[in-house]
Formats: sequence, structure tokens, C-alpha cells
Amino acid sequence: MTTETRTPAAITTGDGVRIAYRFDGDATKPVLLLSNSIGTDLHMWDGQVPALTEHFRLLRYDARGHGASDVPSGPYSLDRLGRDVVELLDALGLERVHVLGLSLGGIVAQWLGIHVPERVERLVLSNTAAHLGPPSQWDRPIAELLAAPDMRATAEMFLHNWFPAPMLQGDDEVVEAFRRTLLATRREGVAGSWAAVRDSDLRRTATLIHSPTLVIAGEHDTVTSAEHGKELAATVPGARFTLLPTVHLANIEAQAEFLDAVLGFLTERS
Repeated sequence: MTTETRTPAAITTGDGVRIAYRFDGDATKPVLLLSNSIGTDLHMWDGQVPALTEHFRLLRYDARGHGASDVPSGPYSLDRLGRDVVELLDALGLERVHVLGLSLGGIVAQWLGIHVPERVERLVLSNTAAHLGPPSQWDRPIAELLAAPDMRATAEMFLHNWFPAPMLQGDDEVVEAFRRTLLATRREGVAGSWAAVRDSDLRRTATLIHSPTLVIAGEHDTVTSAEHGKELAATVPGARFTLLPTVHLANIEAQAEFLDAVLGFLTERS
């Protein structure tokens, strides 16, 4: 039996925010939750859906401030972003899932492993970090974004941080799709999410993660560096570390290698 939601459904969180989500794949298979980078929506995983649904029922969602979810104004907290996921799992009757998060999605995934370990089977933390500081480095970008007339300058900054130079030359269809998503994203959502990154520091509490964990880093990632990944893998007890020859969106730039690492880890017998 296969069930698939082709357009996002939604739940409403305790603080009144609509969170959009969708399922893909066979409802009898284990659930894999996918958590996204800032400036993207659940479609950032479209290319990986066919391979992942061979093994899992996928649960994708738009974080608050992104995609089809609501965009509350003001700073977001990592605690709130984590609780959004817990409330989503509760509403869908899912007691325990695998979690794959990239960038901010990886920070949220760490929060889940720390605060609700009983809900997490295995963790994949991709192109992420336990801390991106100092906090003061985020204040100016947040203020400038909120004062900007639109998302154009910020969108180009994201794209140059996400992709290697050859992909940015010409009219690469993948890059153009991400550009359209960025330009459609409200500034308040990006700024609120940057505040969550600014105010979070999991360097000590990540030691509390006991779910089997794989950390993936990009060799050329300038957002969350390979060193960030190595430090995170050294902090999480028993974590494995994989380095891919990518910039920030490893799932896009090196899809085959990314899927090999993720599926090899998630389908491995205990």
C-alpha cells in the first residue's frame, strides 16, 4: 500500500503557526524525516526522493518562515523550531523516526537528538555545526536583510555559498530552481531563522546525543566547514564522519555519493 500527499498538508502548532508537510512513499516502511536548510523548502530533497523512498516513507516539512508554512515575524529560537517538529510528529502519530537534517535542518536534528532522544532512531547531520559564532556576527546581516527592499542580494549570497562556481555559470536548472525559491521566501523567515542559529550553541549538549549518528561535511563548504563537521562528529558519542568533495548543499552537488553515505548508514543492520 502506497500513500503520497502531492500537495502539502499542514498542522497548527501550539503557538498558532501553520506548518506544511507531505509524505512520500510506502506507508508500511520506516519513516525518515527530512529537515531543510534556511532559504529552502521541502523541495530541496526532490532529487533524492526516488532513492530514499525505496527504503523509507519520507516526511518532509517546511520550517516556519519558509515554503507553504506561516511566516511569523521576530526572531525564532532553536527550541521553537525543534518543538515544531515534535508537534508535527505528535499530530501524525509518529513515535520514532529516522532524521536527516542539512544545515539549519541539521541543527534542528541535533536538538531532537538531545531533547527527545526517544523519538529519534538514527541521525544524519549534514553540512551543519554545533555552533556558528560569535553571535555578534549575525546581528548585522539580520538588520540589513530586514531593511533591504527585497531578497535579491541575499539570494545571490546564498547561491554563492551553496554551489561551486561551475554550477553558477550560465543557466543551470538546479541553481535557477533554488534561486526562485529564495526569491519567493519572505525576509522575516530568513532573518528569524538566522536568529535561531545566532542564539544556539550545542557544543556541550551534543554529547547527550545517543542515537547512532552520521555526520557529513563538505570539503569546500564555507558556511559549515569540514572542521565544524569533524568537531561535531568528535562531540557526539560514537558518531561517524564522512567528507564529500562539495560546497554546502551536498545532497545536490554530489547526489550519488550523498545517497550512498546516507542509505549505507540508515539501512545498516544494528
